[in-house]
Order: sequence, then structure tokens, then C-alpha cells
Amino acid sequence: MEYRIEQLARTAGVAVDTIRFYQGKGLLDAPRREGRVTWYGDAHLDRLRRIRELQQRGFNLTVIQRFLAGELEPSDEGLVAAITHPTTPQTLTLSELAERSGVAEPLLTSLEQAGLLVPIEGGDEPRYPADDLDAIAAGMKLIAAGIPLGSLLELGKEHAANIDRTARQAVDLFDHHVRERIQAEGGETEAAERKLLALFTELLEASGTLVRHHFERTLLRAAREHIEKRS
Repeated sequence: MEYRIEQLARTAGVAVDTIRFYQGKGLLDAPRREGRVTWYGDAHLDRLRRIRELQQRGFNLTVIQRFLAGELEPSDEGLVAAITHPTTPQTLTLSELAERSGVAEPLLTSLEQAGLLVPIEGGDEPRYPADDLDAIAAGMKLIAAGIPLGSLLELGKEHAANIDRTARQAVDLFDHHVRERIQAEGGETEAAERKLLALFTELLEASGTLVRHHFERTLLRAAREHIEKRS
């Protein structure tokens, strides 16, 4: 069955301009032309329904394009949703974070620029996990103990850069050795989706524990070596 663009828009429940926008973004294939008339088929209708389905799960157009191109599998949907929309019990604006922590907004902005505060993506106004209050309090203890703010920010920048590099390597390891293996095993899409999400959640917690313990032990070793060197 073929549709004029107005018919396709009514059937799919979208606006004509939306269809043209998707075409411009490469999300929808070009229609068949017959002179000055363009015709769309059932494949276009299926694609529009798939786009709407993915949008309802909260995915942006960049992620949707990867699904449509086959770079992400249907079994990735649960995992992608968990990553792009993590569950956060409570979030605060920068002003709310400043009020509750007792730290001025300019200083919080400096912490963000140093990579020590990371806002949650999405929404018109940046929001921060309420758990950041604990991190801010810890930083203020270091400053109160006499560590210069500038030196702490420089250390934070270096730490954030190292952590970012390590995190990206960890994601690559998960992608190649866990995700690709599970999808290569075949089986039902829903089962693979549940397995991927469960493993990612489990490994995310395990990775946090590993990094925290490793840093604490490395810090103690560095302190011991510093003492012995000075002695």
C-alpha cells in the first residue's frame, strides 16, 4: 500500500513537518517519486511507528538513529534506557545545591568545571544528584584542614581526567566481552535484554567497589612511601 505524505501523517499520527524533518535527519528513507508526486509505503509507516516507540522510551534522535541503523540491537533497549535515564532518588538545581550545602554557587561552578560535579543530562536546567551533597561536604573538610582550594581543584581535574579515561576503557570491555557475547548467543530478545541489564547493574556496582578500594589502598601506600622517603 502506498500513501501520499498527508495520508501517511494521518495514519502514523504525526505531523507532515515531522515526516520531512525525519527525512532530513536520515531517519526516514526518501519516498518514491512519480513526477511531482511522492509516494510512501508500509516500510515508511513501520519506521515512523518504531521511531515513536523508541521516543516513548525516552531515547533522543541520536540514539534512535543508531537503533534504526542496526548499530544497537532491540535487546539493547533496556540497557540503553538504564544508561541514558538512570534512576536518581532526588536531584537538585545548582541554587538548591548551594543552599543545602552552604557553599556559594560560584564555588560549585568551579567544582563542576574541574569535573568534580557532573550534572544529570536532560531538561532545560541542569540538575545534580542529591548525593553530591556528601561529596561537597568531603571537599569542604579538606579545605577546612588547610588544603588550598586551587590545589584541590587542580587535583580534581587530574583525577576526573584519569577516571574518565578508565571509565571509557571499562565501557569498551563490557561492550566487547559481555554485550557482544550475549547477543551472539542468540535466543529471545526479551531474555537477552533482561540479562544485559542485570549484568550491567551488577558490574556497575562491582566496578565502583573495586575503584574505591583500589584508590584507598593506593592512597595509603603513597602516604607510607612519603613518610619513609622523608625519614
